[in-house]
Amino acid sequence: MKGSESGLSKRRGAPEQRPLDQTEDRDELPAELAEEARAAVEDAAADAPPPIPSAGIVALVGRPNTGKSTLFNRLVGRRAAIVHDEPGVTRDRHYGDVTSRGRRFTLVDTGGFDPESDDPMRQGIKRQIDLAIAEADVIVCVLDAVTPVTPSEHAELGLLRRAGKPVIYIANKADSTRAEAEAAELYRLGMDRLILISALHGRGISDLEMAIEAALPAEPAASEESSEGALRIAIVGRPNAGKSSLVNRISGEERMLVDAQPGTTRDPIDTLVERDGKRLLLIDTAGIRRKSKVTKEDSAVEAVSVMHAIRAMERAEVVLLLCDAAEGVAEQDAKILGLAVDRGCGIVIGLNKIDLLDRKTLAKAEEDARGKLAFVPWAPIAQMSARSGRGVAKLLETVGQVADAYRKRVPTGELNRFFEQILLTHPPPTHGGRAPRLFFITQAETSPPLFVVIASDPEKLHFSYRRYVANQLRQAFGLEGVPVRVKYKERRRRG
Repeated sequence: MKGSESGLSKRRGAPEQRPLDQTEDRDELPAELAEEARAAVEDAAADAPPPIPSAGIVALVGRPNTGKSTLFNRLVGRRAAIVHDEPGVTRDRHYGDVTSRGRRFTLVDTGGFDPESDDPMRQGIKRQIDLAIAEADVIVCVLDAVTPVTPSEHAELGLLRRAGKPVIYIANKADSTRAEAEAAELYRLGMDRLILISALHGRGISDLEMAIEAALPAEPAASEESSEGALRIAIVGRPNAGKSSLVNRISGEERMLVDAQPGTTRDPIDTLVERDGKRLLLIDTAGIRRKSKVTKEDSAVEAVSVMHAIRAMERAEVVLLLCDAAEGVAEQDAKILGLAVDRGCGIVIGLNKIDLLDRKTLAKAEEDARGKLAFVPWAPIAQMSARSGRGVAKLLETVGQVADAYRKRVPTGELNRFFEQILLTHPPPTHGGRAPRLFFITQAETSPPLFVVIASDPEKLHFSYRRYVANQLRQAFGLEGVPVRVKYKERRRRG
């Protein structure tokens, strides 16, 4: 259907769209519409080249503020990790795919290594670094070319040597001849080779890529997992709603750093898990606060985290809004949910921390949530506790049902039989003494579902009737939790 693609379709990109492609259903469509659907399927196939298999995992480690995140962005080719002058910005493991010299590998950015700190947050970062080192095939140790050697770096190199894995040592910030001379002091740490680079300016990156290629395994690991085909779930909400705890509960390991202090997660983190035979890609995001509050505190790091959380919604199929049941749903939760609806995602509302409430208080919390989120009455609410695991299985079942509805395609014949009943029981109201005529309906896309109604004078259809049709479609075909899109097109006149 030329000219009928929504703004949402253009933003989310071709891989996210599922155009009508069932040959057996085309006979029920007008010839022009069937031809357009066939062309869209062929274009989508042509635009999807076969993926390059991954050669392994490369972890970036180093003490705070050595430029690991800048190097991560340089290798990945986009601003995927947050970069800021404040040490300790990166806290969780952050993953990105890199294609270099014909090979693809997964790059892992980690927080700053500081074994001497007694801060519980720093100790948590240390655990995350240990996890990254354990799962990596190659380790890139990022040192600072212009600062003296510290005891932390001696401890860091001892840890890497005990890991028994290939380690590439680089001196970052070697932006001048003087910096290169100062970097010679790093040889006191005992490495055989030191690669001088500038992640900011791109100097020495080709040497680093050649060293990584030489250190990677010759063949991809047979058990390597890919996120292709997995259900993409973005977990969003205000700070300290329990998003990272839920990811840890579902994955069965401490993939995310959990702390009572709000704002522990800064970057969106992808976690691939398998539950009950289904593959899930969980995208944990930073807590989103009011823009005025972020601006007032002048937190550049959190401002970027908010943008990353919004972008995470754009590549998700289902958005899980996690709310603290004890604190209740706030205005900001409604705004976050509105962002997800605007991006055409499936919606599930999770009320977390129910183990802190009695039955009566919990019922009141769900009632309040329904009232404050009244603009999405079609979104299911699941009660759960990430800490105890209570209700998590039911939550995942609900998410799976919403995902099925998000991808669902309804045959044209079934749609039009439904449409006949709608017109009989509730025909369009008259406008200017004449009622618009509705001729037939078809589904043009899935993910999310988009229906097209061919009508006369579609501009005369009242918004309340359009809303009625969308609600009836959702109810009749089990599209709970999905933003149903209905477009009305005027019938072309023959001749």
